[in-house]
Amino acid sequence: MRGGRRLGDWYAYLFVGPSLLGVVAFLLLPVVIVFALSLFRWELLSPPVFVGLENYARLAGDGEAWHSLGVTVLYVLLCIPLQTVLALALALMLDRRIKGVRILRSLFVIPWMATPIVMGLVWDWIFDPRDGALNRALDLIGVTGPDWLSDPAWALPAVALVNVWQHTGYTMLFFLAGLQGIPKELYDAASTDGATPAQRFWKITLPLLNPTMFFVTVTNLIGAFQVFDTIFVMTDGGPSKSTDVLNFRIFGTAFREFDFGYASTLSMLLFAVILLVTLAQVRFFGRRTTYDLS
Repeated sequence: MRGGRRLGDWYAYLFVGPSLLGVVAFLLLPVVIVFALSLFRWELLSPPVFVGLENYARLAGDGEAWHSLGVTVLYVLLCIPLQTVLALALALMLDRRIKGVRILRSLFVIPWMATPIVMGLVWDWIFDPRDGALNRALDLIGVTGPDWLSDPAWALPAVALVNVWQHTGYTMLFFLAGLQGIPKELYDAASTDGATPAQRFWKITLPLLNPTMFFVTVTNLIGAFQVFDTIFVMTDGGPSKSTDVLNFRIFGTAFREFDFGYASTLSMLLFAVILLVTLAQVRFFGRRTTYDLS
């Protein structure tokens, strides 16, 4: 019996091994390497010099780094709630047997299939204050549009809007899959008991979508905290550092200032923030999520 169990354990390790190797090689090991680099002063062309926690002491008093973290948090708050609500609304609208619904689903996903660099260039033209399509459309109704990407008050919301537009359709697919996994008998029983559509949504749909909501919010938050491409193309961190998110500051510190040790320290700050936010989500959704609908 013990021999059979040991053989079964080896089979399990054999199947889990490739995935575990990938996690170690591409997730855990890079974190360890970046942490090690954060303990050095390294300008790429000169040998690295061990400085211990000097970079972390520098981080504690670096107002620009904390400003970038604040910009990143604001960007996440602009993106994720709106993107989640729109994606859920689209999923509810398209979870019906209507003519052409499959085509509509595909159309909403197309923006996600394009690269952020290309989308950034397209939207850079749309937001152009003189010849851009958005301000021209506003002129037709007598509204003077702002200088979207050159105004510190509008630049970050404009970039956030681009990312919401690009990723809402992709997020909708997950909500759609979650909706189609809810037994229809629950809605029939609720309707028989006289539940209104709003009551069915709040009492059945939303609670049973918690597994999907958990996955969507975790992955989208991680992606939003790591935004870089769109910022790089559309604003280059400006104007007046209003879009200088933490990932963009890491890039500038490493590849413009060639301070790889301090860039690694900033990376560890971003990693810590993402880890804390993810753990908070796990704790929040853990007791509210039901996976067994049988």
